[in-house]
Amino acid sequence: MRRLLVRAFLLATILALAPAAHAAEPVDLLLVLAADVSRSVDSDKFKLQREGYAAAISNQRVLEAISAGRNRRIAVLFFEWSGFGNQKVVIDWTPIDGPKAAQEFGDRLLESPRSFADRTSISGGVDFAVAQFARSPFRAERHTIDVSGDGTNNAGRDVTLSRDEALALGITINGLVILSDRPLAWNPEHTNPPGGLANYYRVNVTGGPGSFVIEAKDFTSFGEAIVKKMIAEIADATMPGNPATAVR
Repeated sequence: MRRLLVRAFLLATILALAPAAHAAEPVDLLLVLAADVSRSVDSDKFKLQREGYAAAISNQRVLEAISAGRNRRIAVLFFEWSGFGNQKVVIDWTPIDGPKAAQEFGDRLLESPRSFADRTSISGGVDFAVAQFARSPFRAERHTIDVSGDGTNNAGRDVTLSRDEALALGITINGLVILSDRPLAWNPEHTNPPGGLANYYRVNVTGGPGSFVIEAKDFTSFGEAIVKKMIAEIADATMPGNPATAVR
């Protein structure tokens, strides 16, 4: 009997000392930023993406949209992807609730080295993005993936399968396509497919309530496109007018 009492006391002590499980913290949006760093993404396009996202997250209009939400904050994760199996989290789940958090996020993004330079597996990127929601320490009713890229899916499984599985989980996928002035010499239809890259994304990559595709050609248009896209996502609204309106 005494031995049982001792065991019971020890168990109670262990449970009392064990850290309490924390419930996931509420935010208004879980947003995964998935950036293409495949071989077709040259140094200029890479810099365009990094600097564009860093500037957008600190944009006053974006911060005002965040502060207007019920929880007054969102959670963001940034990762880079290229070929099948090549995905890397650059900045893990981070709450953005004001200028300080936004500036720190942007600074970390600009300081981080490039992850890969391989083929283009949009499907692998989408699958990886979906998995990140399950490990988020935050919870939100809306889950969104932003895919930025400059080419079609040419590695891994069919991207429409990845998209459809994500949509079935209630995840929205939006696209930001980076236009190429000159087609690749060795594979011109990769960056310049028939009908245009924006149309390819609309047909094969994006989906979900209010989803949209925006195209950008240079830093100015890319940065403005990200700002408009993030405001629309945070506000749970589509872009004004046609959701697929291009920004040039």
